[in-house]
Amino acid sequence: MFKTIRDAWNVPDLRRKILFTLFIIVLYRLGSVIPVPFVSPEITKAAIGYAGNSLLTYFTFIAGESFSNATLFALSISPYITASIVVQLLCVVIPKWQEWQKEDGEEGRRKLDKITRYITVGLSLITAFGYFQYLRSNGSILFEEAPLFPNNATLNVWAIGIVMVACYCAGACLIMWLGEKIDNFGIGNGISIILFINILSGIPRMVNTFYVRNLHPTQFSADLTEADALPLWGFILLAAGVVIFMLAAITFIVHMTEAERRIKVSYAKRVQGRKLYGGQDSDLPIKLNMSGVMPIIFAQSIVSIPSTIALLAPGKVPEGFTTGTYEIKNFSQWWYVFTNKWFSYTSPIYMIVFFALIIAFAYFYIAISFDPTEIANNLKKNGGFVLGIRPGAPTANFIKNITNRITLIGALFLSLVAIIPLIINATMSNSLGIVAFGGTSILILVGVALETVRELEAQLTTYRRPGQNGSIFRGKRK
Repeated sequence: MFKTIRDAWNVPDLRRKILFTLFIIVLYRLGSVIPVPFVSPEITKAAIGYAGNSLLTYFTFIAGESFSNATLFALSISPYITASIVVQLLCVVIPKWQEWQKEDGEEGRRKLDKITRYITVGLSLITAFGYFQYLRSNGSILFEEAPLFPNNATLNVWAIGIVMVACYCAGACLIMWLGEKIDNFGIGNGISIILFINILSGIPRMVNTFYVRNLHPTQFSADLTEADALPLWGFILLAAGVVIFMLAAITFIVHMTEAERRIKVSYAKRVQGRKLYGGQDSDLPIKLNMSGVMPIIFAQSIVSIPSTIALLAPGKVPEGFTTGTYEIKNFSQWWYVFTNKWFSYTSPIYMIVFFALIIAFAYFYIAISFDPTEIANNLKKNGGFVLGIRPGAPTANFIKNITNRITLIGALFLSLVAIIPLIINATMSNSLGIVAFGGTSILILVGVALETVRELEAQLTTYRRPGQNGSIFRGKRK
């Protein structure tokens, strides 16, 4: 990886792309700290800190500190990701869109990109309005301290709401524009790189929380005492264990992400004019984890729905709940117990449902994004065949069976990555506090890093001298 980056830096054109990408990242980080009028970041951060395992936690994960601070880029890339998923799903059911995706090439891709932008703007407006309503409900908006219409409370709420929704919607659209600029003039993978930066930006806060919780617990929470602090040697051992665990997790994720099943494909010999083509073997690679992190994101959105609803309708605490000697008398009490105990993120029921949903969404995502019949038809058109398997439908069934088995292994891998951190936090909460071993975060970081390196390597091939051991041509490309 480092050799690829070094070689890319030695090529003037790629160096300019890298510098342009870094410039866009700096602009994005500046936008992440620009405040939005009428909002108190302190109240917002405190409210989201107690949100538990809700969609707010997911948005914080996607947007980094921007969401919890209610800054200009609070919505981050969530509207764009959702719009991309919607377009991808609709391409399966709308024949015209499917034709644009598969047959029209670059022109079709531009049409789908245009539709994605429109959907992103619509989702940004909806999400921004919902975020405004949430900020209004928890008292984060300073209606009285900075009124636009002091003599009309209703008009004042509407005016401030329009300003804030416009700011957040503009921020989401600007992020989409920045990502496209990285795609067009940078090293590519613009939206993925922005997500990568968001996750990295949360690491200092996580380290600080880990340090304060274990060495100065009274500064972390008023419910803790100095007796809850770890001795220095205990903190060092715990930190070393965390580092070892993270390195082992990164190694495991890299290995599983790069794993693939290769199907041997042979090509029949054919004569065109005076030349002989074919007669050679190649591989059809099928990656173990073709769906990436999307099944986890889908499953996280589903299992977070109850706790998200509980933010608006928390229910009534039954008497004796803290001591465990409670009795449920009505639906309001049942709802409180369900969201805070039976289906909390540390409960076995939550983990089992989360585990099952990840596997289900992994198969669903592969079903809509991978077509064995199309691959078999392309092999047949090009004279390719799998040894021992007849071309056409038998080849499609063979590829489908292999894909189903590989998808199961990949889904179990994703489930373990997502569930193991929850188990660790549930069993070691007294030592770890709210610090989460973000398996999903590591998976995204590793995936984006590998994809970016592959993108650089693909661009480097146009600058390598043929027949000279792959040396890099340092001049300008003609």
